[in-house]
Amino acid sequence: MKKADIGLVGLAVMGENLVMNMESKGFTVAVYNRTTEKVKNFVEGRAAGKNIIGTYTLEELAANLKKPRKVMMMVKAGDAVDTLIEQLIPLLEEGDILIDGGNSHFPDTARRTAYVESKGLLYVGCGVSGGEEGALNGPSLMPGGSVAAWPFVKPILQGICAKVDNGDPCCDWVGENGAGHFVKMVHNGIEYGDMQLICEAYQLMRDGLGMSAEEMHEVFAQWNETELDSYLVEITRDILGYKDEKGETVVDHILDAAGQKGMGKWTVISALDEGVSLTLIGEAVFSRCLSAVKSERVAAAKRFPRAIPAFEGDKAAFIECIRKALYASKIISYAQGYAVMRSAAKTHGWNLNYGGIALMWRGGCIIRSVFLGKIKEAFDKDPELVNLLMDDYFAETISQLVPAWREVIAYAVKVGIPVPAFASALSYFDGYTTESLPANLLQAQRDYFGAHTYERTDMPRGQFFHTNWTGKGGNTSSSAYNA
Repeated sequence: MKKADIGLVGLAVMGENLVMNMESKGFTVAVYNRTTEKVKNFVEGRAAGKNIIGTYTLEELAANLKKPRKVMMMVKAGDAVDTLIEQLIPLLEEGDILIDGGNSHFPDTARRTAYVESKGLLYVGCGVSGGEEGALNGPSLMPGGSVAAWPFVKPILQGICAKVDNGDPCCDWVGENGAGHFVKMVHNGIEYGDMQLICEAYQLMRDGLGMSAEEMHEVFAQWNETELDSYLVEITRDILGYKDEKGETVVDHILDAAGQKGMGKWTVISALDEGVSLTLIGEAVFSRCLSAVKSERVAAAKRFPRAIPAFEGDKAAFIECIRKALYASKIISYAQGYAVMRSAAKTHGWNLNYGGIALMWRGGCIIRSVFLGKIKEAFDKDPELVNLLMDDYFAETISQLVPAWREVIAYAVKVGIPVPAFASALSYFDGYTTESLPANLLQAQRDYFGAHTYERTDMPRGQFFHTNWTGKGGNTSSSAYNA
């Protein structure tokens, strides 16, 4: 009996499409789903006549796999993964490999890696991005976990992933334990930021310039021929041009209340844990939260009515300013995202290849764009680059974009169009490029009310001082630490 190269558990949209992708690249796949009717329908329908083996128990799945067995789990993140691991472990042997291709939180993946390794097995937490289309035709894959598993899963994962123009795979080993799922989490956080920035550009044109969806469709089509060439700008172009059977633009009838599955929130929480400024993605998450309170916003809009005046300037010139503001803000979003990865790598002992991560994201995934090639070039030139803003290309580019960026935000503030991501990006840029921030006063305040001490500009770093500001307190000071 012919045995399968890999098994896959979970025949929802992503699972099914990954199986079809694997089979199309020459791999034989054994499949299982808890609702076994899905297995029957799949192997008799879409998978009929292909090198796909339907199995109806986990025991049967394990029996149909070549050794070392490789089982990819495409089930809902959380308890379902732990339950499935417990069911699979007794059916596997030393050296067999479990692969979690869901959106698991990276601390869970770190915990599971240690647990599965303690049982003599290997574990891979693999971030998968690209949605239904990517799963079928080539996703971006971000594997991490048991290093010893990589040689066995590499041919399959690099075989099914997206490829860039020169044929390089958008998949490489990320790092130990939870590194793969951490990088996928940051990817999704950046995705939140990119989407929010595009939405703010859209609202500026719709409400500020009074443009129709059709007009904006043309603008995004033009933008996709510039540095903004990307999947998200491309689909925005398509969405704005899409009409229903009545000839009406569908996007104009969609309720403005956004959903979210939590990976943006996880990214922001991780940034807070690392003490890294991730303001743009934070604003993107909070903007979704604010959009969700639709009824409150309707009531508040009646309480605080405002009319946006008709735009009187050069519309084409201002549209170009919006494009530049979008590009500048996008640079900041990625600079912040990479800063979080750099900090987490130190915390968790990961040796992340930052240029390689940009390459993994260059094709197949939701944030794929031409722009990522510039990030790879930056880290190829300087693997120890502390911030994208310090790279020559990005420094020169953002310097040219700043005037238009400021003009767009000033206009939005003046007329009352919310641009939280644009504005927070500019504030970060201004803060990061300011030699003397007002934190000296903040430290004095902390020392005044809590004796938290401060460092002095005329003394070496690392020496801490306390002032008895009122003359009433003692000389005892608090120990210095950062939470």
